Amino acid sequence: MTDHPTYHPPLRWGIIGCGDVTEVKSGPAYQLTEGFELTAVMRRDAARVKDFAERHGVPKYYTDADQLIRDADVDAVYIATPPDSHREYALRVAAAGKPCCVEKPLAPNYADGRAIVEAFARKNLPLFVAYYRRSLPRFTQVKQWLDEGEIGAVRHVSWLLAKPPSETDLAGNPNWRTDPGVAPGGYFDDLASHGLDLFTFLLGDIETVHGISRNQQGLYEAKDAFTACWQHVGGVTGAGSWNFGSGTALDRVELLGSAGCVTFSVFAEAPLRLNNSAGERELFIEHPKHVQLPHVENMRRELLGGGGYRHPSTGRSALHTGWVMAGVLGGG
Repeated sequence: MTDHPTYHPPLRWGIIGCGDVTEVKSGPAYQLTEGFELTAVMRRDAARVKDFAERHGVPKYYTDADQLIRDADVDAVYIATPPDSHREYALRVAAAGKPCCVEKPLAPNYADGRAIVEAFARKNLPLFVAYYRRSLPRFTQVKQWLDEGEIGAVRHVSWLLAKPPSETDLAGNPNWRTDPGVAPGGYFDDLASHGLDLFTFLLGDIETVHGISRNQQGLYEAKDAFTACWQHVGGVTGAGSWNFGSGTALDRVELLGSAGCVTFSVFAEAPLRLNNSAGERELFIEHPKHVQLPHVENMRRELLGGGGYRHPSTGRSALHTGWVMAGVLGGG
């Protein structure tokens, strides 16, 4: 991709889908980032979008996404809706010629993700995806340890994620995260995507992947149990198991190297642990209150910095994660 057009502050953002994720995790980050402004929000529920705008001090609000996308006071768009609508909205943003950030996962399937990426590439427009762990200090510290050779040559990565069913699951209540029309892999799509994307950030792209996926509980239509193995370019091997019907909650990643290991959690508020010939080191790095703030600040670095910086989470990197996810789900 060639250099994208030059942008100047203030870069005025609009948000499509101002639900839970935008309340604390992401929405305020667009207001706190120097050079960015949050100008407009959209939600189909008129009362709720008005309430969000008033509470967050956003000047404009809409119930029609096209009105927000076409608004001359909106320079860039953040799509924060469930995955099944990402393609529809993203293609409209690309047609309008505006930069975009899409919530993760990029799309419910690889074909939709590819259509989004190609649409922005044709117009040479910046496309980011909210895999914000690539920008969080807790995980950039892990990458620094690996890059500095603290555990020697990395040999293997493994991840075990297990969660008991929620009250919503047990009651059979509607939930887009377990609706196969929105998230074919259920919670795997919503949660495992974060870790698999993080592994490609830490270790490079994955070149082969095999998986098994099942519905063990029968509580909802989407699948709930997954096992996979893979190999990164360069030879690092990987294995993962994700189960959303267990009696115990677990979240443990282990990176094994020729001279040590690193362990951490993708979601749990737990310390990083480095073990090598110098002994064992434990380091806790707290996440910011608005967890997407470093991600959004890195978008500013690319869009307004003028120094050739490239954001770590792009449409293309997210599309690769989508390919990996499809490889796991394909072993049904």
